[in-house]
This record gives sequence, structure tokens and C-alpha cells, in this order.
Amino acid sequence: MDKAREKVIDELLVIRCQEGSRESFELLMRRWQRRLWRYARRLTGSEDAAWDVMQETWLAILRQMPKLSDPAWFPVWAYRIVRNKSTDYTRSAIRQRQLAEALAERNSVSRERNRAESSESLVEALRRLPPDQQELLALKYSAELSVVEIAVVLGIPAGTVKSRLHYIREHLRRIMKGDKS
Repeated sequence: MDKAREKVIDELLVIRCQEGSRESFELLMRRWQRRLWRYARRLTGSEDAAWDVMQETWLAILRQMPKLSDPAWFPVWAYRIVRNKSTDYTRSAIRQRQLAEALAERNSVSRERNRAESSESLVEALRRLPPDQQELLALKYSAELSVVEIAVVLGIPAGTVKSRLHYIREHLRRIMKGDKS
């Protein structure tokens, strides 16, 4: 078909759509879907985004069809709607990405703050321990000695080292939770 005939068919379909013909709208969609989708894909850079844009585009065309005063302007009008919907989609995607990045940053800062507060709390809790318990923890975690090695250094049975370590850890947990006992 030549361009003039294609244009006349589109104009007739638009007029029938404006009169409420669902079949004419479906025909118009079939005739223009591929062209408009390619344009949306070019604007959004994504096939999936282009399909989302097309859904919004056809809804807008359907709603605004009665307002189209000259059916000959349908192609220009439809491309303009695709352009606007693509711009909206892109802006929304950018805002969502920025929001996600901001939330991730805020969560990261919050985690770092919590770690710092926990570290400060732990240091304070360790300072509150008696010197003999601090020594036991230093041998276990700073010097990285085994229970048997700590027992030899302190001259006490290995079982006593284990039970004292257990007691100290429980005591630290209570201090960290705010229990003064």
C-alpha cells in the first residue's frame, strides 16, 4: 500500500475510535504498535521498559482520543505521547535508583554507626571487668593462646579456664545489654 492510502486508513480508524469503535482501536493498535514500540525502545534503551511505556501510551491514547481534533495528526500525536511516557518512565527509574542508593547508603552508615557504638560499648564493658578477667581475655583473644596454653600460663586447670571464659562472656553480654548485675 502507498503512504497516502495508509494515511487515509489511519484517519478513518481514528474517526471510528472517536465514535467508540473498539475494533477500530484494536486495528489502530496493531498497525502502530511495532513502530511506536521501536521508538520507545530507542528512548528508554530497554525492551522491557519499552513495553511498560507502550502500556501507558495506549492507555493515554485511548483516554485522549476524543480530544484529538484532526485525525491526520494521529502519528505525530502518538509519537509525542510515547516520548512523554518514555521521559516519565526514565525519570521514575532515575528517582527509584537514587532512592535505592540513598537507602543503601543510609543503611550502610547506620550499620557503621551501630558497629562503632557496639565497639565503644564493648571497650567500656571490658574496662569494667576485674583485672584477672581482662588478663584471661587478653591471653585468649589478643595472644590467641589455646585453653591448655592459658592454663599453663596461669597455673590453673584447663577446665577452670573454660568455665571462667564462659562466665566472662556471659558477664559481658549482660553488661552490653545494660544489666548491671
